[in-house]
Amino acid sequence: MKISMYCLSLDPNHLEKIKYLKYIPVGLGDNSFNKNWLNDKHGTNISRKNPFYGEYTFHYWIWKNHLKNLEKGWIGFCQYRKFWTQNEIKKNISSIADLNHSILKEIPESYLKYDSIIGEPFYVNQFRFTKFIKRNLKKMILNPKFFLKKNRTIKFHFDMWHGEGNIDRAISLLDKNDRSDFNEFINSKQYFNPHNMFMCKNKDVLTKYYESVIPWLERCETHFGFNNLKGFGLKRIYGFLAERYLSYWFQKNTNFKTMPIYFKDISNLSL
Repeated sequence: MKISMYCLSLDPNHLEKIKYLKYIPVGLGDNSFNKNWLNDKHGTNISRKNPFYGEYTFHYWIWKNHLKNLEKGWIGFCQYRKFWTQNEIKKNISSIADLNHSILKEIPESYLKYDSIIGEPFYVNQFRFTKFIKRNLKKMILNPKFFLKKNRTIKFHFDMWHGEGNIDRAISLLDKNDRSDFNEFINSKQYFNPHNMFMCKNKDVLTKYYESVIPWLERCETHFGFNNLKGFGLKRIYGFLAERYLSYWFQKNTNFKTMPIYFKDISNLSL
């Protein structure tokens, strides 16, 4: 089954390479992109917020400007250094042509009965213990339960990397229907589906997701703002919040299946 795959990048030099993959190249952020390339600066947009929102400036753009133009069928999103693949890639990828033969081109038949596809789980309790100690020794000492892997949840991980209590403050701004469920999700799950990558069976599923996540992120701006977000863990807090919410929303609201994500930066691959 054919899929419309949008591949996102901040670098104008990547777009020709993405086009070779027969994906839809998308430019993000402050760089200047040729007017022939799709990017998040046209129409109603929040392109200026890309350092804080990451990929979601493009999702906002689709939501506000492009939903009616989407083709029928599967819609997916990947990035210039993260790609979907159904099978493990063992050979050395040294060119765009190699990559083109290795990444997802169609939805496999075994996936067609699902509403969505999200990345394979990332387990937050698999970090080395010393990494948590270096990150926040005081928290570990004051909360001995976190010495046990079974107690290291999504919330624990978010508090350690993106600010103590920030995800709780964000949850308080959710619609009532999702507030308690998402809170339960982050306090009980030890994994999330990473990288803000997903595929939807149709634009109806995509629209419902946008109508849930984007207004919530806008409400979060009233609390976190932008001026005091320093360092990678805080500066991109809207993208990190969306990443956790994506896992929750698709698991709760769709019949989903996971798929591996392959890491390969196209910057150094020749055409």
